[in-house]
Formats: sequence, C-alpha cells, structure tokens
Amino acid sequence: MKLPVICSILLLLLGACAPDSPPAGSPADMIFIGDHIITMDDSQVQAVAVSGDIITATGSEDEIRTLAGEQTRIVDLGDQALLPGFIDAHGHFGGVATYSALLDLSSPPVGSMTSIDDIVAAIQAWIRDREIPSGQLIYGVGYDDSLLAERRHPTRDDLDRASTAHPIVIRHVSGHLNAANSLALQDRGIDADTAVPEGGVMRRRPGSDEPNGVMEETAMGLLPGTSALVDAELGWQLRRDAAEIYAGYGVTTIQESNVSRGYVEALKEQARREPFPVDIVTYTMGNPLSDEALAEVVGEKDYVGGVRNGGVKFTLDGSPQGRTAWMSAPYDEGPPGVGADYVAYPSYDPQAWRDRIDSLLARGVPVLAHANGDAAIELMIDGIDQALAGETMPDHRSVIIHAQLIRPDQLDRVQRLGIIPSYYSVHPFFWGDWHRLSFGEDRASFISPVRATVERGIPFTIHNDSPIVPPDMMRLVEITVNRETRSGSVLGPDQRATVMEALHAITLGAAFQYFEEDSKGSITPGKRADFVILAQDPREVEPGDLAEIAIVETIARGESVYRQPAVR
Repeated sequence: MKLPVICSILLLLLGACAPDSPPAGSPADMIFIGDHIITMDDSQVQAVAVSGDIITATGSEDEIRTLAGEQTRIVDLGDQALLPGFIDAHGHFGGVATYSALLDLSSPPVGSMTSIDDIVAAIQAWIRDREIPSGQLIYGVGYDDSLLAERRHPTRDDLDRASTAHPIVIRHVSGHLNAANSLALQDRGIDADTAVPEGGVMRRRPGSDEPNGVMEETAMGLLPGTSALVDAELGWQLRRDAAEIYAGYGVTTIQESNVSRGYVEALKEQARREPFPVDIVTYTMGNPLSDEALAEVVGEKDYVGGVRNGGVKFTLDGSPQGRTAWMSAPYDEGPPGVGADYVAYPSYDPQAWRDRIDSLLARGVPVLAHANGDAAIELMIDGIDQALAGETMPDHRSVIIHAQLIRPDQLDRVQRLGIIPSYYSVHPFFWGDWHRLSFGEDRASFISPVRATVERGIPFTIHNDSPIVPPDMMRLVEITVNRETRSGSVLGPDQRATVMEALHAITLGAAFQYFEEDSKGSITPGKRADFVILAQDPREVEPGDLAEIAIVETIARGESVYRQPAVR
C-alpha cells in the first residue's frame, strides 16, 4: 500500500482531518479516478477520495475504490484533468460584481470599443435603450486609451457628444483614471480653481487651467462613484452572482482587496445569513485609515460563511498602462503634456508607509502593497527592510501587488527579506506593446519576470486583477507561459514560465501567500476538497491553446459549485 493511502487511513482513524471529519470507516462521498490528476504536491496518483469537505485519501485506483459505498459519486475523468481549485492571488471581487451592472467600454478581446466614436455611440445606445431620464448618472467602465484609434483618453468634450443632459463618468481599464463630461464636472463644482488631492492629477485643457475631464489616481474621488446606481440590495445580489462567475473559471478562493472596514463587516453579515459557496479573503484599505483605526485591523484565520479578513492593503503608486506607475528613471513616452523627465508620482505619502509598516509586521498583520513602478517597489522594500532591521526574520509574507517594473537588484532584496511578488502577468498580452512605447524594450521585457524569480527561489503568485480583466485563470496561465503580445511578438522570452510553474502560482503558491498552504492548494490527504476539472490536461496541449481548455466542473468544500453547460 502506498504511503499517502496509509497516512490517509490513519487520519481517518484518528479523526484528525478537520473538526467535521467523517466517522471512521464511513464510505467516501466522492471518488475521482483518472490518469491526469495533477496534485501539485509531487505525488503521482490515480484516484482521490473525498468525505465531506476533506480529501481523505489518494493512491491507486484499486486502493481508493475500496473506500466507495452505495452513495459514493464516482467520477471517471477519462481525458479530463483534476487539479486543486484555483486561488485568486489578487483582485477585487466587489468590482467584478459591480461592473456586471455597468456599461462595458472595454476593447477586444474583452469588449468591442476601438475608438472614441465607439464609446460615444455606446453611451448614446445605453441611454436610449434603457430610457434613462435626464439628470441620471451614466457610468461606464473599462475604456483603454492604448487600444483606441486616437491613442488618448476621452475628454469632457468627447463625452459631451454622448449627452449634455446626463452626467457621464467613465473609468479607465486600469482603474487608476476616469473621465467625465461637462455636466458631471459642473454637478460636483469642479473647475479651474478646484483643489486636487495629494497623490492625484487633474488634467487641463491645453493652455488653460480648466479641467479637460480626465482625473488621475486620488483625483478620481472628485467625481461621483457608482453608489447612486448600485444600491446595497442590488450590490449583495451582484456579489452572489459574481461568486458564480469566479467558480465558472475554476476559482475556489477569491480576493476582495482595498475595501473599507464597514464593508468587510457587512460582507460577513451577509455570509452569516447565507454562506458563500466559495471562500472570499478581504483586505482592508490602509491608505485612508487613521493610526487608531489601522491598529484595529487584524488578519483573521477563520472564515465566517466563507469570508475572512486577510489583512491590510496599501496603494503606493498607479498603473503602467495608465502611465501613472512611479518610476526611478523617466518614461520613454509619457502622458500628453509632460516633460522628458516625467517619472509619475507616489499615490501615498512615502513617509507614512515607512512609519506604519513596522507596527503591522510586529502585530503579525499580513500586508499587501500595490507597487507597479520600480520607485514604488523600492519604497515598499525599504519599508519592510527598515521594519525588520535587527530583528529575527518573521514569517511575514508581505506581498508586492503587481510588481510590474521590478528590477533584478530589487529581486535580490525581495529574496533576502522574504517578500512575495504577485505578478500581474497578463500584461504582456494586454499591454505589452504599449509598455514598449512607455518604457523601452529593456524595461518592458522584464515586466513580470517569472523566470528570474524562479531562479532566485522566490515564492511568487500571478493574478488577473479582476475586474480589470476577467478572472480567466487559464488565460492567465497561457499568457504567463507564452508572453505573447497583441502584435504577436514575445515580450521577454527569457522570462516565460513553464506550465507547471504557472499552475503552481495559482494553486499551492497562492495558498502559501494566504498562509493557507496547510489546507489548500494541493490534492493532499487532510486538505480541503477544492478542485477544478479541466477538459484537457494542460501539460499535454500546445502552449498557445492553454486558454482554450474548458472548465468542466468546479468543486468547493466538497460541493459542486459550477458545471459546464451541456452542449445541445
């Protein structure tokens, strides 16, 4: 008998799997059998047994079939592959929910916008088809200046063509800029004399102080949000729907990042009334909190109805696709009107970061820090370095979110300090060609440097940052493996991942980032029964076909939460 089976039977006999472990000797609730079981723990198995929400045994088909009873569901995988459930290493669950109710202004392959005229027409159609009365806010999301024919942001004048009777706000695909028409500016009293919040920019009309409608970073807060369109009741229903969207991509643990403490408690209250079918880990938004409020943030270990607060998140800079990522050397091509020395700017007071990170690490609160440009990454690393100076290295697992323009010397410091980079590794396809213009070939080619990270033995994860792009995990894997841009070239071929490295980053690697590697991320006896069934084994398809592998079924806590619709 193989060792994993022996260990599994011992766990069953001792009742040590979990508080709700099945009675010793009871039949398995579910058994998977097949030649394409990717455990992620290096074991080679033909079958997996599940009781309740726990993986109880793995081993050969003959061994595991002895655990079947009359009611056991037996899944013969055939050519399909069984993997641990996918883990969203970074994203905004609530954004996915809210965006589903708003006007989609994305460019291909997500949407259909290719010009500013397309955006104007889409807004007009949205107003007309929904018979939206004058004065009601129109909110669109996902426009991408890098993919529009005009290669610029829509301005107030462009949006005035869509309507002068409705306030209009549209949000950039990065989430770090938005644009408004004249009525939206007027309704908020925004004019040439409006004070701009620190860490933001209000773009102006040429030769004037009058705003042109485009707001960067913290200045976005001057414009209205979506609360007038998505009330609390609708918001909660959209979140239920969003959990199903994620499950359809094989995701069994979702991140909800950069949210208020009040929202976290409200989400838990909803989960108490009706548990979510998958897990959601929230991260409280740290930037606006007072020192007193920040001192009350904790990293929770236990889920409430599928929800727990994982820690705190800070945002240190902006977006490379929005050209607001804070750099140490000038952009090759920056936004309109900036000088040749443009490096963007921090979106949070650097000294505040340095002052606050120490107490969080001392209290054991997990910390995420959004940092895209190498200057912001340097600030993030410096804060951790100073906080840990002279101390025994704690298992803090602080995360650089995105880490797009990290440098090789910074990777060396990351390795020494135990920091985890979570790479926004869909960028080579979605914005790789744009980054070549912004940063030049050398810097652009080192974006999301997975290979250099692997060579240094640094734990890492990868993510979609949904809703910026949909939570399509197999497309994320394909782009990480291939690094092919929209134009068909390969951005930094020496930084490509293997298929197994990319899969590890969205399973066991992501579980490690969440401090959940003992319960998730691999098909190992005693761990949670979170699985995804793929139509094909990703190790056996062409690298360019990885994104086409269908999600057949997603299982969370031993329960099926998504099944591929039957073909008629």
